[in-house]
Amino acid sequence: MLNTKGIPFSPPWQISDVGKPDEPKATELDVRAAVARFAQLPIIIAEDDLVSRTLISNLMAKWGFKAVVTQDGHEAMKALRAESGPALAILDWMMPGMDGVEVCQRIRERNKIVYVIMLTSRGTKENIVEGLHAGADDYLIKPFDKNELLARIQVGFRILDLHRALAARVKELEQATATNIDELKYRIPL
Repeated sequence: MLNTKGIPFSPPWQISDVGKPDEPKATELDVRAAVARFAQLPIIIAEDDLVSRTLISNLMAKWGFKAVVTQDGHEAMKALRAESGPALAILDWMMPGMDGVEVCQRIRERNKIVYVIMLTSRGTKENIVEGLHAGADDYLIKPFDKNELLARIQVGFRILDLHRALAARVKELEQATATNIDELKYRIPL
């Protein structure tokens, strides 16, 4: 089809890939790389709504991530306590019992390394600020785009990876410093 200036174009309502075999989209290819690096790190999902919980857990399974699915904040805290290393948590704000904000606060009080994505229908600036002040690292408003969720998960895992690398480097430096101090003790007469 040509536009009024004779330049070929496809109108937005035309489907250009009809009849083409399903090719992986760029985001699906990125998932494979992310899963290869981060598949062993758990994603804790705390969502009281059955439909949302099922949707998110199905996405995690499709993408190949290790997901621990919980129905409320108490179950999420129990799952986070059970995990030995860093984790990523997707928390619904409004849940019965312990809500996502309280889970964030408790995680931060324990100094546990968890990247928290707050997932909620509360989208005002005040809500976003409150969620981030409570300890969330990121904030996603329902209804969400699955590709945006994936991108935010990948950011979380990159940050957890950087934290792990930094902690390992600090440990190496502490060991090197301790060794150097011990060597100096023997060289300097008292």
